Amino acid sequence: MNVKSKINRKIVELTPSSENNQPKDRKGRIIRRLIVSGLASIVLILIIIYTLPMTVLSVSSLLEYAIIVAMVVFLLILLLRYFGILVLAYLFLNDYTFKKDTKFNPFVSIIVPVFNEGKIIKKVIESLLQHDYSNYEIIIVNDGSTDGTKEIAEQMVGYQNGVHNKIKVTLINKANSGKANSLNAGINHSRAEYILCMDGDSELSPKTIKMAIRHFVNSEVGAVAGNVKIQNRGTFLTDLQALEYIEGLNMARSAQSYIKLVNIIPGPIGVFRRSAIKSAGFYSSDTFAEDADLTLKIIAKGWKIIYEPKAIAYTEAPTELQQLLKQRYRWTRGIIQSIRKHKRQMVNPTKNFGNTFILWSMFFEALIWPAMDIAVNVFFIFAALAFGFTSLIFYWWAGLALLDLMTAIYCVAAEGEEFRLVSYSIVYRMVFILIIDICKAMSTVEEFLGIKMKWGKLKRVG
Repeated sequence: MNVKSKINRKIVELTPSSENNQPKDRKGRIIRRLIVSGLASIVLILIIIYTLPMTVLSVSSLLEYAIIVAMVVFLLILLLRYFGILVLAYLFLNDYTFKKDTKFNPFVSIIVPVFNEGKIIKKVIESLLQHDYSNYEIIIVNDGSTDGTKEIAEQMVGYQNGVHNKIKVTLINKANSGKANSLNAGINHSRAEYILCMDGDSELSPKTIKMAIRHFVNSEVGAVAGNVKIQNRGTFLTDLQALEYIEGLNMARSAQSYIKLVNIIPGPIGVFRRSAIKSAGFYSSDTFAEDADLTLKIIAKGWKIIYEPKAIAYTEAPTELQQLLKQRYRWTRGIIQSIRKHKRQMVNPTKNFGNTFILWSMFFEALIWPAMDIAVNVFFIFAALAFGFTSLIFYWWAGLALLDLMTAIYCVAAEGEEFRLVSYSIVYRMVFILIIDICKAMSTVEEFLGIKMKWGKLKRVG
């Protein structure tokens, strides 16, 4: 049989698409929109003309209405922000409660960068030897210390007794070049796939490695952010900071962890997959917040970042207001520098929506929210003095204090913290947060003016 006879001929006709009629339809839609908007405008104009003679306009009444509207808008934004974070944090905690432990037990390198930490370096290394984990090493990177840190660290070098076995302790001495370069030196020296980076003045809980490393079973996880707590409590200022870390920082990280996009891996405790650090280009020293910068670079590469509440780092907080403001001044400028460094990624959400979302949220928290908080407080104080709204302002502030009180109770209960810290929530927003926001605003102005700043170092009590 002829093969060609079995082949059926098909004629495909291409009919014109409806695109040819698009200009006509588009013109009709435009005309209809103009008619509808024109009629709506006429109706609104008639309403204004009809009601204007019955309206008594005065400067004082306009200011009073403006105060009420501003108060309602600010409270609405505050409630949406607070309860949005609370709901996501609760969802994360609910998932975390039923998360199973794994038998994942890879080799981990702990990088300890130190500069003039002679008072505490021995205690820090001894605490690291008490970890409930067997497969790890400790790498101390001395960044050109001048206070005897090198000599004290040399006494710890070698194989030291750990909880389960001998732990290797290595010391790298280098010229002073900053924390970022010190961490990179330790990472390059290490041959481990998983690396724990910490501050030289922090102490880690014994289960930190065990609790953090289990998240890397998920191949999409590039890093795990730990839980930072204040160690030197007992004074009014340090207790306020302890509450701030629990309510203001850890609650936000819990919410971010629900979507696996923690925006800042804290310097005192962060565990990384080597391939994630390598893909991000390691730490950079061109900002004052190398931890925020690295976190954004890891997210930009498509990695997920988780928060682990039981990977705890205890750190020494500033005991004087001046030291605290210097610390927050550096933090704010460093975060702004990181945002500006990655600003191109803010305008293209199609490339990495998670990265764009995190950058805009950091922009809001670092620049917009502090300015709003200061402006609203100044505005309401002026209104109370000028228009006799004293009682109304009192109830407004009391409502905010009640909101902080409820949030503090939840956060303290969730972390099993000291319940006495809840009492500080009464003055937390009205005093502490307002001072911090003023510091952030001044830092923002100086950053955009290009005023030079020094790193600065917190004085250690030991």
